[in-house]
Amino acid sequence: MNLFHLFNYNIVGLKNYAIIFECGYFWELIKNTLIWTLGSLVTMMSLGFLLALILNQRDLKGKSIFYAFLILPWAFPGFISLLIWQGLWVDPYGMMNKLILPMLHLPRINSLISTTDAWIELILTNDWLSFPYFMTVFYSSLQSIPHELYDLAELDGAGTLTKFFRITLPSLKRTIAFVFITSFVFTWNNFYPIFILTGGGPGISTETFIVYAYQEAFDYSNFALASAWSVISTIFVIILGLIVIKYTHILDSFS
Repeated sequence: MNLFHLFNYNIVGLKNYAIIFECGYFWELIKNTLIWTLGSLVTMMSLGFLLALILNQRDLKGKSIFYAFLILPWAFPGFISLLIWQGLWVDPYGMMNKLILPMLHLPRINSLISTTDAWIELILTNDWLSFPYFMTVFYSSLQSIPHELYDLAELDGAGTLTKFFRITLPSLKRTIAFVFITSFVFTWNNFYPIFILTGGGPGISTETFIVYAYQEAFDYSNFALASAWSVISTIFVIILGLIVIKYTHILDSFS
């Protein structure tokens, strides 16, 4: 493609899409993108929700201190944090592999040779970067639930689990729906963690649609094929989003 002659082009129709579906790694990229999106989303939301529940305890002392400490990862620029994590994960000299993992009696992680290690590195790093957002949103929603509901439930003999499933979860339906849908789209298109930490490796085992489209455009100057990959990625996001909305009924709470 000649960037200086924008009107010098040929109409190829659906040729770029045919190339994509004929290549052998199309389904590999779908699998990788789903692993990245769902693996990150489930762990981030679970961790953020758990920490929000802990912070919401009325008898918790030093709540402000804990909250300020837990939102620290959110205070640093994401790109700088990823560069720091890149150094922490270096095997065998990074702090994670040299100090923290051996202290916890856990095996070292080497994303250069192991696909499983690469995914663990990516998802854990993304969890650290993102959990303060989920924790803050859930904590704010928990604060809006009237304490009188819990007091009345205790008078009726309701236990902790009963109050959680009968009061807490129903009250957070709208928040969970909003957070899940918006975070699903964002994580699907989240480019920087994979690009900085693994570069899509080893091989293409951690490459997603957005990372591969970037490489096609800026490494190989194949902007037409990169655009086709981006369009397919957008279509997948829309389809998967509609499936999630239809079968989980997470938007019913807005009606």
